[in-house]
Amino acid sequence: MYELLFWNYQDGIYLNHHLVYEAIADGKIVEGLEDLPVAVILNRIKSVFSSWEKVDENSWKSPNEKGAFHLKTTPQSIKIDCYGTEGKTMNLLADTMEEFKCPLYDPQIPVRYDEMNE
Repeated sequence: MYELLFWNYQDGIYLNHHLVYEAIADGKIVEGLEDLPVAVILNRIKSVFSSWEKVDENSWKSPNEKGAFHLKTTPQSIKIDCYGTEGKTMNLLADTMEEFKCPLYDPQIPVRYDEMNE
């Protein structure tokens, strides 16, 4: 499994990314994060991945058996667990979240891909 995590800081707030990740993983609300339009984001992901088989409300499986992913949401974050998913699919997920100004945090590295890193 490969984790992708997305959240948005409130204006002027910049926290330790890994501590934010740990708090989100523990299901905590993090002061300084924006609430996300979760339903809108889920609808966008459904649209982008409409050719994929929907396994349940928050899980998709590739039609050519090259991976699957599952979404876990909080009011402040979207966590996507990828199972055997190709890099181009993970990039598409990250690009879709970027539409909502939510940069990727990759806890495996750990790096957050936002304007502060560029």
